[in-house]
Amino acid sequence: MQSPDDAAQILILDRDIAAVEPLRQRLAEAGHAVRAVAEPGAAVAAVAERPPRLAIVDWNLRGTPALELLDGLRRARAGRQMRLVILSALGDEQDVVMGLNLGADDYIVKPYSLREAVARVGAILRPLAQGTRPAPLACDELVLDAGSNRVTARGRTIALRSVEFRLLEFLMLHPGQAFNRAQLLKQVWGEHSDVDERTVDVNVQRLRKILSEPGYEAYIQTVRGFGYRFGHPP
Repeated sequence: MQSPDDAAQILILDRDIAAVEPLRQRLAEAGHAVRAVAEPGAAVAAVAERPPRLAIVDWNLRGTPALELLDGLRRARAGRQMRLVILSALGDEQDVVMGLNLGADDYIVKPYSLREAVARVGAILRPLAQGTRPAPLACDELVLDAGSNRVTARGRTIALRSVEFRLLEFLMLHPGQAFNRAQLLKQVWGEHSDVDERTVDVNVQRLRKILSEPGYEAYIQTVRGFGYRFGHPP
């Protein structure tokens, strides 16, 4: 059984402790040691005292500019490896990209799925637990870095939801290999997922739309009558 010292330490900073209590509970059930605080000063002090493995921070704290808070957390962690996830009610692409460019490892928009949020936290912490960072996946100037949960195209950060990130990652891990919808559901959504195969098509279309701005939509290819694959356009 995992001891408290071995468990991943997570700090949640949110002005509404009651609102994040379900998330705290789910993370604790997943084996993480979790502490939730409502005040930025308490969060900075907690990070300085014992830097957690990951901090989940409300981006919309009253009376505390986000940049000031992030600077305080950076100084408090003093070189210690600590991941940062932003929680925010602001879901526009420019807000997400700004948060990622300021150093966040992920950006979760409220309201969020508890199951997805816990999975995203686990994905961020997994390389730390293994002690290594996976090598980035690259095709031309499209780069997916699973170690930092970040995708860039031509040097620009691309904001993806967790499921879009996992879909792109799986396809990039198997360039040129075609997968049908059932295979993608199992690999990306999980063997016991209750979503149907149409979900694959919807998310492929969303991913293509996001990748169209930097000109990479054609890298997600349709294999007529079968499914999808990743590769250079013909």
